[in-house]
Amino acid sequence: MKNEEMALLFSEATPYIQKYHGKTLVIKYGGNAMVNEELKLAVMNDLVTLTLLGVRVVLVHGGGPAINQMLARVGKESRFVGGLRYTDAETMSIVQQVLAGQVNKDLVALLKGRGVGLCGLDGHTITCSRKTDVDLGYVGNVEKVDTTLIEHLLSDGFIPVIATVGMDENGIAYNINADTAAAAIAIALHAEKLVSMTDIAGLLYDKDDESTLIPEVEISEIAGYKENGVISGGMIPKIEGMADAIYEGVHEAVIIDGRVPHSVLLEMFSNRGSGTLFYRRGSR
Repeated sequence: MKNEEMALLFSEATPYIQKYHGKTLVIKYGGNAMVNEELKLAVMNDLVTLTLLGVRVVLVHGGGPAINQMLARVGKESRFVGGLRYTDAETMSIVQQVLAGQVNKDLVALLKGRGVGLCGLDGHTITCSRKTDVDLGYVGNVEKVDTTLIEHLLSDGFIPVIATVGMDENGIAYNINADTAAAAIAIALHAEKLVSMTDIAGLLYDKDDESTLIPEVEISEIAGYKENGVISGGMIPKIEGMADAIYEGVHEAVIIDGRVPHSVLLEMFSNRGSGTLFYRRGSR
């Protein structure tokens, strides 16, 4: 990179660095960026960079592919209802083992000593109740997020890495959709921004055609997109979480393409952000 290009890059980034310095960023991490080892390392390096620039980073992760692999290994079929994993007792045991164990610690190991792994069971960080509007087994609704542990870690310059397993008041563990949990955590932390990294370009009019990307969605438009099928399947909890976060005071919420190298830094520190931005009219 030429000196002029480097200077232009830093000049462009400076106002964004000032904007986000000292603010809380919640990143939901999933999709292909979690599977591709090169991309995974790049994402973790970007999060360390954000921390060094004074951004308070919280990483909330899923682990669907790893859970699917383990279920297949024990001869159990993965089943989804409305974009959410059906979680019987055996599946719940595997979810807890894979998410709070293997996946969580693999991510922590890549954060160069700055990551600390948690799940919602630790410090009773995420209190759940059983989701009852549809039979999904041990799938939880988030009732409360206790931010005590998260805030302690952020204050000491660490990146909390949170696996989305929570428990009810009786200590029963539940699987929580990672998008739903990330939104609840962002709300509880009064986060500046919620970013969902996934393996598509953003919200698409036609899910098979990335040229139909919808760059911005005002949250009152979400119901219409659901009615006409633009928002369906796994996009439903993702976008409902975005809407909840915006309604509850999170200033910005965006879906970005985790397959693009350094997509987090591009979204945070440049005007070249991609994906779909969700906003509330009058709050921009």
